[in-house]
Amino acid sequence: MRKIIVMSFITLDGVMQAPGGPEEDPSGDFKYGGWIAPYGDEVSGKVMQKQMEPADLLLGRKTFDIWEPYWPKHAAHWPGVNEVTKYVLSNTREKSDWQNTVFLTCVEDIEKLKASDGPDLKIWGSSKLVQLLLKHNLVDEFWLNIYPILLGKGKKLFEDNALPAAFTLVESTVTSTGVIMTNYKRAGEVKTGEVGA
Repeated sequence: MRKIIVMSFITLDGVMQAPGGPEEDPSGDFKYGGWIAPYGDEVSGKVMQKQMEPADLLLGRKTFDIWEPYWPKHAAHWPGVNEVTKYVLSNTREKSDWQNTVFLTCVEDIEKLKASDGPDLKIWGSSKLVQLLLKHNLVDEFWLNIYPILLGKGKKLFEDNALPAAFTLVESTVTSTGVIMTNYKRAGEVKTGEVGA
């Protein structure tokens, strides 16, 4: 069985939209594209190398539409991105010229993919897809890069429809610019109690 790993750059208020550049995703009149740019340092670069190690990708259609024209021309910045399989959840697309792209149409397709043999599946961006997977209890890990910034509006990583689940911190790194880079793995059900009891 494959793990589904959510990889995300998020702000303190949970915004994940257009971290890489002003033109990446201006939908909803989003004006802060490229908000991670001022926070790079040597430490974050090393962690990002690990996070970008080759694995199959599971993407929402909007993220795929952004990546499809970009990464085939910039693969030197992400070795292996063209060779791995890109699984895309979409009701509007069925084919792509980007090599190794497979289109899925429903949650059941993702459940079958998760149950199959193969490398883990990493999700970058794809806020609506992540929220759908959380609603169906299909996320095994979060690799979150949390930036010390508030943006107020924009696409968010979490909404109210996620099924309750507990996670445990596996590793974390704090960069010189205040970015907290974390890896959380699924740890069963949510436990409650009384503080001080």
